[in-house]
Amino acid sequence: MSDSDLLTNHFLIAMPSLRDPNFARTVTLICEHSSEGAMGIVINRLTDLSLTDIFEQMDIDGAGCQRLDLPVHVGGPVQSNRGFVLHEPVGAWESTLRVTDALGVSTSRDILVALADNRGPQRCLLALGYAGWSPGQLEREIADNAWLSGPADMEILFDTPAEERWSAAVKCLGVDLAALSSEAGHA
Repeated sequence: MSDSDLLTNHFLIAMPSLRDPNFARTVTLICEHSSEGAMGIVINRLTDLSLTDIFEQMDIDGAGCQRLDLPVHVGGPVQSNRGFVLHEPVGAWESTLRVTDALGVSTSRDILVALADNRGPQRCLLALGYAGWSPGQLEREIADNAWLSGPADMEILFDTPAEERWSAAVKCLGVDLAALSSEAGHA
């Protein structure tokens, strides 16, 4: 796979025809994509939890935190009990996957403690679980017309309300939803 084929730091946007309940009408940020597979975080499906609940579950004192109402997302069906923090800037956390020079995804407790102390990253999105694809699987799904893809947009990721991210991501690509077909176009 050449570098031009990699979808790291791209949005995967579920086509209207994708009926898998884990991914119907979702936008997934691809955090890592290589010949070994892909890993991403769904960014537009909310849980009933907030940062307060995460602090309680992890026994972190968040009494002074200014972001207790930060929502928690369903990041995907894999390891749905594991927490992920998408954040900007990358920072120097104990366990961080660098998506870009500015964006990272961390899984270590230290980033949550920093959020509790109001010294965490400027922008972040919390998620439980992730989406994963085996080698070649994501490429097959795209060829089968399950997904649209395009460069990630940090405004959509961090500033657009979760319920508006799917349509905003589609619009960002310049695609007319009414014109989308469930049939793959093969010339």
